[in-house]
Amino acid sequence: MTLRPLLLSPNAKWILNLVMALPLAWLVWAVFNDALGANPAEALSRSTGDWTLRFLVLVLAVTPLRLITRTPELIRFRRSIGLAAFFYGCLHLLCYAWFDQNLDMADIAKDLVKRPFIWLGMLCFVLMLPLALTSSNAAIRWLGGKRWLQLHKLVYALPLFALLHFYWMRAGKNNFAEVWVYAFIFGVLLGYRVWRLIRSRRLEKQNHL
Repeated sequence: MTLRPLLLSPNAKWILNLVMALPLAWLVWAVFNDALGANPAEALSRSTGDWTLRFLVLVLAVTPLRLITRTPELIRFRRSIGLAAFFYGCLHLLCYAWFDQNLDMADIAKDLVKRPFIWLGMLCFVLMLPLALTSSNAAIRWLGGKRWLQLHKLVYALPLFALLHFYWMRAGKNNFAEVWVYAFIFGVLLGYRVWRLIRSRRLEKQNHL
């Protein structure tokens, strides 16, 4: 049995979008049912940040999975997953700005200087913003394929800054277990790309001999 008919189904993207909306649906339910624990604001901020990282992992996993499993149809879903990562990143930023700083821009500016993991989180958002804004086919035509690909290489810088943000945030509690898990996963995903790049260049050299 092959997954191709399911992946090529016109409804596949809608199903994926519904699945990716489930964490948000659960958080909304938890807010109205007082199920976020003693510190709801912290729980919301932590959950939205965790889901941003998880969807970023999935974005980077699409290419290795489609190559290893020889399922090119998976590329159809990378844009939706990337936009989900951006959406949850926006929610994470909103939780910080609203619950921690009461939407006070002066306090946010002071916090950026005082706490390194805050400005790293902001940097991640700044890097994600142009990727989200240029995710449409119209943006690809406007930028041109080559420039679009160069811009979207920013996605490879995101794991480094996101991990540093996560690491410094957890440093206060000296709890790094999840940080190392994400570091390993990102390392494997990025390492696979480096391996393929080196391999392709070696093959090119051999073909020119």
